[in-house]
Amino acid sequence: AAAALFALSLVTLLTVRITAVPQAPRRGSAGRELMDGLRYVRRHRMLAPLVTVVGLSEMCFSGPVATGLVLLADERGWGASGMGWIASAFSVGAAASALLLTVSARIPRAGLAMSGALLVTAAGAVALGHAPSLPVAVLLGSLIGLTSGFTTTVTGALVQTETDPRYLGRVTSVTTLCTLGLAPALFPAVGVTVALWGADTFFIGCGVICLSAAVLGLAVPVLRRAELHPPDSVAPAAR
Repeated sequence: AAAALFALSLVTLLTVRITAVPQAPRRGSAGRELMDGLRYVRRHRMLAPLVTVVGLSEMCFSGPVATGLVLLADERGWGASGMGWIASAFSVGAAASALLLTVSARIPRAGLAMSGALLVTAAGAVALGHAPSLPVAVLLGSLIGLTSGFTTTVTGALVQTETDPRYLGRVTSVTTLCTLGLAPALFPAVGVTVALWGADTFFIGCGVICLSAAVLGLAVPVLRRAELHPPDSVAPAAR
């Protein structure tokens, strides 16, 4: 089934048409491209804190939480089916947030909404680690999926609207490195944490990381006041 979905993704990708960017800069090596992206992010008043928020908010949810759910279900005796229910609820919540944002023409106070969603995600992660029963864990999983999916969509939209089109690929590479690139290094930390202190401690750690992202989003004025408007009313990106 997974292979069929990958094949469908490939067919869909082949239908995508990309508009050429005029006066595109000459491409260099992968290392130079990444460094160019890092320099561009560091000098941008919006992207520097935003990419940090992206990295913190996705650090646990790009992979380590999946491992944490397996270990939590094993620790509580919920088994593989219990873990599957929680993971499914997480996916349903994320899909629901994506559908809601798809039909929404505008997100009022996008920066504040992003930070608010991160606060709820932080609380939900801590609560999930202390869930007294499987049904409660499933409900918390759907809540975390909803709020983390909202955060991912809003931060991704902000990155795209604030980035100069010539640097969008490089900035996306930086954000990907901050999220998916960290996951392999964090997997052993998940296992060690759960082995030494239990799954609840791991989810407390996830909550603390999400809380740090929320605090940063609230503390930086340009992020706190960030807005997302319909395409016909988007203002020029801040430099």
